[in-house]
Amino acid sequence: MPERKVTRFLVGLLCLALWSAHAWAGNDEWESYTNLGYKASQDGNYAAAKNWFTAALREAKGFGPEDPRLARSLNNMARLYYVQDRHDEAAPLYERALVIYEKALGPEHPHVATSLNDLAEIYRLQGRYAEAEPLYDRALAIFEKDLGPEHPYVATSLNNLAGLYEAQGRHREAVTLYKRALAIREEALGPEHPDVAMSLNGLGLAFHAQGRYLEAEPLYERSLAIMEKALGPEHPSLAQVLENHAVLLRETDRMDEAEQMEARAKTIRDQHAQAIPVP
Repeated sequence: MPERKVTRFLVGLLCLALWSAHAWAGNDEWESYTNLGYKASQDGNYAAAKNWFTAALREAKGFGPEDPRLARSLNNMARLYYVQDRHDEAAPLYERALVIYEKALGPEHPHVATSLNDLAEIYRLQGRYAEAEPLYDRALAIFEKDLGPEHPYVATSLNNLAGLYEAQGRHREAVTLYKRALAIREEALGPEHPDVAMSLNGLGLAFHAQGRYLEAEPLYERSLAIMEKALGPEHPSLAQVLENHAVLLRETDRMDEAEQMEARAKTIRDQHAQAIPVP
C-alpha cells in the first residue's frame, strides 16, 4: 500500500479539557483567566487562549510550587504547544504538571488520569511508544474505576490508546477500541457531538490503514459533517479530517477532489497559525 500521511484529531484542547477551573475556588482572577482561555480554545482562537492562559499561569505561580492550580495552568499552556505541533516544548510542562498532581491529589485522582493522558499523547507523537502505553493504560484504569466503563472520559482514554495502537500498526486492536469509544460517545453525548467526530475519524484511519476504503470514506465524511455543523467551517480541527480524506482520495485516483480538500485544509491551518512563545 502506498505510504500515506494521515493524522488524528487533537485531543488536548478539544477533548481533554475535562475539569472546570471551579474545582479550585479561591482566586477569582485565576478562575476568570482560565475559563476565558478554555472558551477561546474551544472557539479555535488559540492566540487569545494563549494570552488568557499566560495570565492564569502568572497567577498560579503565586500559589506555590505544589498547588494543583499551577498544574492546571501548566497543562493548559502545554496544550497550546500541542496544537502547534511543538511537542518538545509541551512535554516538560506536562511532566511538571503530572508530578504536582500526583503529590497534591494522590496517584488515583481523575486529574492525574487527565495529566497521564496528555503526557502519553505527547510521547506517542514523539515516537516514544514504550513510554506512552503504560501511561494510557494507567489513565484508562483510573477513569474506569472512578467514573464507570461508560463515561465519556473513558471514551477519550480508549480513543487515545487506539491511536497508539494505530501508530504501531496494530490496526485490529485499534478498531476494537475506536468502536467502543464511538459507542460510548454516541450514547452519552449524542450522534452530533464533536467527540463523536473524533472517534469516527480514528475508526476511519484504522480502516484506511488496512485498505478498507469503502468502510473508511463514509466515516471521514460523517466526521467532517459533524465538525462543520458543531464548530463551523473554519475551525482548525477540520483540517485534519480533510487531510485524511484527501489521502484516501489520492489513493483511489480522485486527484481533483483531493487537491480541493488539501487546499481547504491549508487555508484553515494558515488562518490559525500563531507562534506561541515559551511562558
